[in-house]
Amino acid sequence: MIVTTTPNVEGKQIVEYKQVVFGEVIAGANFMRDFFAGFTDGRSSVYERRISRARQDALKELEEKAHALGANAIVSVEVNYTTVGTKSMFMVIASGTAVVVR
Repeated sequence: MIVTTTPNVEGKQIVEYKQVVFGEVIAGANFMRDFFAGFTDGRSSVYERRISRARQDALKELEEKAHALGANAIVSVEVNYTTVGTKSMFMVIASGTAVVVR
């Protein structure tokens, strides 16, 4: 599966647009505990790993949904982050357009 932030795929032609697809992950975090547990050099490695994993999961879900539609590429991919509720949870949303390229 080709996944790109650009609106097209270099050297390929989009022959069919399927639909906009999303990958959404909500992850819990005890921010204070996690932040101070891995705090080194001004950064929290524990929190960074948790965010990185959530982003990977959201992109994987995005690919799975595009594949289920018969797409072989996703263009114009964006990844957004936000806190949920009392900020003890965060959400990662990946979105893009599922397409068929040749």
